[in-house]
Amino acid sequence: MSHAKLMQLRAQLSDRIIGQEAMLDRLLIGLLTGGHVLLESLPGLAKTTAVTALARGVNAEFKRVQFTPDLLPGDLTGSEIYDAQQGSFRFVEGPLFKQMILADEINRAPPKVQSALLEAMAERQITVGGQTRALPEVFFVLATQNPLEQNGTYPLPEAQLDRFLLHVVLDYPSEDQELAILQLDRAASTSPPAVIGTEDILAARAEVKTVHIDEALQRYIVQLVGATRALDRIRPEYGDYLRAGASPRASLALAQAASAYAFLQGRAHVIPSDIQQLAPDVLRHRLVLGFAAQSAGVTANEIIQWVLAAVALP
Repeated sequence: MSHAKLMQLRAQLSDRIIGQEAMLDRLLIGLLTGGHVLLESLPGLAKTTAVTALARGVNAEFKRVQFTPDLLPGDLTGSEIYDAQQGSFRFVEGPLFKQMILADEINRAPPKVQSALLEAMAERQITVGGQTRALPEVFFVLATQNPLEQNGTYPLPEAQLDRFLLHVVLDYPSEDQELAILQLDRAASTSPPAVIGTEDILAARAEVKTVHIDEALQRYIVQLVGATRALDRIRPEYGDYLRAGASPRASLALAQAASAYAFLQGRAHVIPSDIQQLAPDVLRHRLVLGFAAQSAGVTANEIIQWVLAAVALP
């Protein structure tokens, strides 16, 4: 039942978001694993539209927060407010207490505000005024960002980047897809009803955990991630390209994402192509490029492709 409802939600999203099929799969993978997703592209490629459509398809509490340079940490977490009638302070919850959060243009806000998300994303709790408050069991952060070379952007702290399960980079649609987008925009449409609720999400997450990953594929995941820490073993001249490779958290993320992707495909087991398709989205934000790579114009995506080519399939 959980899989059927997810496929219904997937079809509903495809009807409204054209030309971004991989992004829709990644959003559902995040929903199925409880992992957070970072979407990056130039403006106008339906990042916010896709997240809003997902929120409408899920019967869950949703809040969109527009990140701006004047945003304060308390605007996310909430704060203690003095109640004159009661003669005491009371806590007013911020948007992070909702089940689904859209952090729109997250890198438009300064680092202090970005860091306010870190405890929520990592521990599913918020500490304000010395008191720790738990967040909902279903807590899902979807963030969008513009490329860092855009004016008025701030790079996310490495510790926060590592808390995102996936970093998805979007490209322009084809000419036919863009024509379909234009025609869809001109057609009268209404918001479809919610397809799944939080109970369905929790049930689907339990099913994803039963998806089998063969030990040989688990070893393959570990070898892929480990290769990012030892590029010189692939070729000696690559040794200085990374200041830091991916941590074991990347291995866990890749296994979880591959399991969720297999579940979406209706399989009870992971196959090698699941891992290979998701490796770039799991790894690209976890690699810290060195000066040698930057001066040579080498990107994280290129390094990931080198690693995929060098590590033998089981």
